[in-house]
Amino acid sequence: MSERFDVLVIGTGAAGLSTALAARGMRVAVVSKGVFGLDGSSCWAQGGIAAAVAQNDSPAQHAMDTLLAGSRSNNKMAVRWMVESAPDIVRWLAQLGVQWDRNGAGLMLSREAAHSVPRVVHAGGDSSGAEIMRALRDAVSKQNNIHVIDFSEAERLIRMDGHVVGAQLRTGRGESVELYAPHVVLATGGLGQLYRYTSNPSECDGSGLALAAQVGAAFADLEFVQFHPTALASRNRAEFEQLPLVTEALRGAGARLVNDVGLRFMADVHAQAELAPRDVVARAVWAQMEGGHECFLDARLLGEALRTRFPTVFAACSTRGIDPRFDLIPIVPVAHYHMGGIKVDMHSMSSVAGLYAVGEVACTGVHGANRLASNSLLEAVSFGRTLGERLARQGSSTQVLVDDSSVSARRTATAPMSEALVLNRLKNLMWSFVGLARTAEGLANALEQIQLLEKRCLSGSKALNQLQVARLVIEAAVARKQSLGAHFLDLNPNRGLRSVAVA
Repeated sequence: MSERFDVLVIGTGAAGLSTALAARGMRVAVVSKGVFGLDGSSCWAQGGIAAAVAQNDSPAQHAMDTLLAGSRSNNKMAVRWMVESAPDIVRWLAQLGVQWDRNGAGLMLSREAAHSVPRVVHAGGDSSGAEIMRALRDAVSKQNNIHVIDFSEAERLIRMDGHVVGAQLRTGRGESVELYAPHVVLATGGLGQLYRYTSNPSECDGSGLALAAQVGAAFADLEFVQFHPTALASRNRAEFEQLPLVTEALRGAGARLVNDVGLRFMADVHAQAELAPRDVVARAVWAQMEGGHECFLDARLLGEALRTRFPTVFAACSTRGIDPRFDLIPIVPVAHYHMGGIKVDMHSMSSVAGLYAVGEVACTGVHGANRLASNSLLEAVSFGRTLGERLARQGSSTQVLVDDSSVSARRTATAPMSEALVLNRLKNLMWSFVGLARTAEGLANALEQIQLLEKRCLSGSKALNQLQVARLVIEAAVARKQSLGAHFLDLNPNRGLRSVAVA
């Protein structure tokens, strides 16, 4: 079974749906792994969209904060374009129906880590992602030119003469479907599920990076994986799980990080204390835990405002028997956001003709080595919307003729391991050796173990895709010999020598 479209969007988060909505006049297919518009990280985003809309703010200051957080390794042109487009993105989303939080006639603005002024626009307190996605889903459902295909997963991209011209899907019923389009957009999200503890849902397993690797796309900054410093610690410490975030806006509102002996440790780590860049805060929490301490967020000074301003966090705490008005909130760092990805230009074009990428799977360069808080939804919507508008200006396509040769070779496994066991080992390896603090020895150990797992993975297993992505991340980390942003090399020779056995 096959069908032809003008634009094929794989992924239905904020980036994918913004692309589809803006491609007016085009016949667009959007593919979702799960329920349309509810899979991926966008729905879970507690932070909002950073935009210089206040009188005491400016795009230039927003750009400077972005560059400082990113260790000045950002693509400055992309940063400037994005921050200048931010106020218009806030207006566009409002036109689509997003109910931004307001303070009288104006927008209510929050301050988050590494922002010099309050500039984060929120919706529903700490439910911004859910509200943005609600509006995007509603808008898509009203467009006759957009065809939604849910409960389906892209297994491979289809090429002809070096051009990507479509994708082969596996539906929820196990059927194989081929969709063809001259413009294929990957909007598949991040790779947090490669790690033992993450804020990412199950769909964020690096699948888009694996698809791009199959057709030889170029990557950039794969070593930069951001860890959110404050996820709600699990009471039972399940083997692997998605942990709910405790939004950064709480710290912006005055909450403080303390350890189990009451020490406010961030005051001695960075001049901005709890509002230091995420990588700094996450490593400080990690260091406390490595030293045998438990860490907590003390938000008690916010009192009843916790229930009204941060309903998502309040509900998550309540389900675990914690009342943040009176109790400390136990927290741990988790794999959260990938700054690297498919290398794209200012038009979201990859190095392979016909293939585009938007959102977290793409590397536009705006985040540099460490993402500034609440720039992720901004990047997703701004680049997605602009790509859709650009494709629409090109008009409808001509017929796509296919002579496909893109099926990637699979290893023949010897002494095969089950997929579940492979993924278990992979998540432990990435958490232990490719996490908040890395060493040359640990990375080398991880790379060796990944290569062994690839050899022993069952032929045709989807875990091979995740192993390939993990290997690419590790190879990028090995190639960067000095610490930068989220890539932190621990020079302590006693670290990084642990082993996660594959046998």
